[in-house]
Amino acid sequence: MTRKKVKLAYITNDSARKATYKKRKKGLMKKVSELTTLCDIDACAIIYSPYDSQPEIWPSPLGVQRVLAQFKTMPEMEQSKKMVNQESFLRQRINKAQEQLKKQKKDNREKEMARVMFQSLTGKSLQGLTLSDLTDLGWVIDQHLKELHLRMKNIKEEVVKSQNQVQGAQGVSSAVADHRMVAMKSNREDSGSNMAMKSGEEGSSMQHAALDRQAFDHMHNMEAMQLQMMHMAAQKQQNHWFMDMMNAPPQPPLPHPDNHEHMGFTGEDMMLPFANHNHSTMWSNPPPAGGFNFP
Repeated sequence: MTRKKVKLAYITNDSARKATYKKRKKGLMKKVSELTTLCDIDACAIIYSPYDSQPEIWPSPLGVQRVLAQFKTMPEMEQSKKMVNQESFLRQRINKAQEQLKKQKKDNREKEMARVMFQSLTGKSLQGLTLSDLTDLGWVIDQHLKELHLRMKNIKEEVVKSQNQVQGAQGVSSAVADHRMVAMKSNREDSGSNMAMKSGEEGSSMQHAALDRQAFDHMHNMEAMQLQMMHMAAQKQQNHWFMDMMNAPPQPPLPHPDNHEHMGFTGEDMMLPFANHNHSTMWSNPPPAGGFNFP
């Protein structure tokens, strides 16, 4: 359970005031003793009260005199630097309270103008505001705009920073991958060289066999490529000849010896466009551009 905050005001009840004095005096003496022990300093305490005929001192009369003698040897400015009396103490408290009141009034005014600003954004009219209100409202609007611009700037900087971090991480990953590839390649080269040195002639014969195999594969690939090119050339020439034949103008039909129109070819007179009468071999040359002349 938390302790209730004590109101710093004069205690009007005599018995309560006396009880508080005894309790606080004992605590003050204890704190002075702890301060001198923990920090190794010279300190004393002298307390006058209407409840005791003699003042309460700590630690002893000789100790109090020694500390007072040290205090009197200090310059006057140093003696009164942090010294206060009842009037100065109350004045300090009043000034502090006034500063707090001023700050609270400023906060309340800012909140009030911020509420007016948000209400105007919803469509509420600004009629009825004084010149002072309008001035304060303009100041609040400027402060909100500054905060918005600052927030946008921070967001942009965070986006750029995150992009740079991603790019840096990708660069590091690629560098690590390249380093691993180089290390693996170096290890393979080192292992291959060690195996070649240990195997001697056996490794040399295996290397020659691998080279022969590569040469054979290369020759085989070249032959296959050459055959493919020849096939493509022949197919291109055949297509060109076929297109010429299809584009040639048609020839008028010739009269038949029996004075009958010959409507086509039948039997042995039928000629295939891509073979001779034996139907066995292809023509070596394409047909003439003028077409065929049949008897």
